[in-house]
Amino acid sequence: MAEIIEMPKLSDTMTTGTLVSWLKKEGDAVSAGDMIAEVETDKATMEVECFEDGVVLKHYIKQGESVAIGEAICAVGEKGEKAPEVGKAGGTSPAKAEKTEGAEQSAAQKKDKPEESPAPAPTQEVAEKVPSGGSTTDGAGRIKASPLARKMAADKGIDLATIEGTGPGGRIVKEDVLKAEKGGGTPKAPTPASTPAAAPAAPILEDQELPVSNMRAAIGRALVASKTEAPHFYLQMEVDGAPLAKLRSDLNDRLAELPPEQGGVKFTVNDLILKAAAEAVRRVPAINRSWHGKTIKQHGAVQLAFGVAIDDGLVTPVIRDAQAKTLRQIAQEAKDLIGKARKKKLKPDEMSGSTLTVTNLGMFGISDFYGIINPPNAAILSVGATIRQPVVDDSGNIVVGYRMKVGLSGDHRVIDGAVGAQYLAALREILETPALMLV
Repeated sequence: MAEIIEMPKLSDTMTTGTLVSWLKKEGDAVSAGDMIAEVETDKATMEVECFEDGVVLKHYIKQGESVAIGEAICAVGEKGEKAPEVGKAGGTSPAKAEKTEGAEQSAAQKKDKPEESPAPAPTQEVAEKVPSGGSTTDGAGRIKASPLARKMAADKGIDLATIEGTGPGGRIVKEDVLKAEKGGGTPKAPTPASTPAAAPAAPILEDQELPVSNMRAAIGRALVASKTEAPHFYLQMEVDGAPLAKLRSDLNDRLAELPPEQGGVKFTVNDLILKAAAEAVRRVPAINRSWHGKTIKQHGAVQLAFGVAIDDGLVTPVIRDAQAKTLRQIAQEAKDLIGKARKKKLKPDEMSGSTLTVTNLGMFGISDFYGIINPPNAAILSVGATIRQPVVDDSGNIVVGYRMKVGLSGDHRVIDGAVGAQYLAALREILETPALMLV
């Protein structure tokens, strides 16, 4: 008997996911333990495992569609067996019902009553000229397109308004976007104007309604909660960036060209900052705390999170026990986590359990800013670019110097300004005497 494979809960905060791609097609043989689909959750793109042996009989969800936890995504059974109807096995979720409104709902509406419209119905002569897909806009004037088609069009810079949809009810689907990219799509017929009008100024981009991804929605919820629940306070300290830049240059001059088996490695500024941030906790351990409602937890080890920008937003992978790792180990682990983040392959446990977070916008030329606290951390460090500018040296002379600004956003429920100031002072000493982080 065919078995229904349902959407599992892939993270603690997940309620819905987006089916990014099918790894097994209809008709493919599968075994228990095979990965059958990739799903984007609120944290990352993860694979769905099959727990049955047999053949994929039917996909109930299309690529690019949203699917709720517990909703049927496919049927697995014996070859030649008929796939059960979703309504009989597992039911159809509201999200699924919304997605299938295209052809079935349109057909039902046309059968029961004529579609209401402010304009008269087209004559037979005009109707024959309308493409078989139907109108690409709904009653509110919004372009009808699948979530995957919208994302693809946005990524490729293609205006949906220029594409004629061939899907149910005139909906624009993935194939329409691919044809438009290659120049082989059917261009949307322009609406004739009754009177000539002056051409409007060309916009930078066409107006679009971009769907909110699961990751973007999760980021929004977390940051709103942080800003509304945690009373932020802000501190900033200026650091002499020259010693850190010199250490990095000296290390890379000696090591960057060597093969890995001979100790070859290339350090980034961020690698050094992460190491310094972990070392500074040794001097001011009170910064390494978190808020838990009725208790404040003092953490014995530094679980160091750092921000990584990806297409859908920002993720914060965690370097475990950073206080016990060498600069080389931190650099390698950071590189591995960044690679996973950009491929959307981070696991939930690689992004959870942090005790302190570092965010760095120096590579974008930002000199100073303040990050929003990553709950339940007590603080987040915000590191700016190293700027070349005139400074006054110890002898009172104006010389060329290199200055870096480091900001700290603190949760006043957990720590006070004095703790934040002590931590920044310890961090500055390490950054200005970077050999301290190597011993």
